[in-house]
Amino acid sequence: MRRTQFEEFLRRITPSMSEPSASTAPRPQRPIVPFLRLGSGDDPPHLVAKKCKHCGALFWGNRVACARCHRSEGFEEIRVSNRGTLWTYSIVHQSMPGIPVPYVAAIVDLPEGISVRCTLVDVEPDPAKLQFGMPVELITRKVREDKDGNDVIAFFFRPARTA
Repeated sequence: MRRTQFEEFLRRITPSMSEPSASTAPRPQRPIVPFLRLGSGDDPPHLVAKKCKHCGALFWGNRVACARCHRSEGFEEIRVSNRGTLWTYSIVHQSMPGIPVPYVAAIVDLPEGISVRCTLVDVEPDPAKLQFGMPVELITRKVREDKDGNDVIAFFFRPARTA
């Protein structure tokens, strides 16, 4: 299988388990978006949505008022599934400088009734390899370091592996 520029980029930014670490102490990590929880121990990384306490609508990120019922009584944070289905995708062939192409920009539907925009990884950016409705699963990877030396962690989806 031919490795795309985007896969090569992900390989370069993802530390190998066999590479020696500069320090035995874990590096501080921070999520790239506020609705990504990095997890710890037996709790895997996951996404959290805000649920309107009045009508139950789900949203990503913080809200002042609900876009469905327009109420501002508040929201509760709920954990959403790490598995979903590929609703639609686009193979990106031209991007900003420094972003390797081609890659798969996707929208994934989650069982809770909310969709998330993401990058689909670990699959060739080829329509023959992608199917609408295919099962996908959440993964996280280090994408860069911030100015303070913290690992910045992003979420991606990939074709689901059988459990």
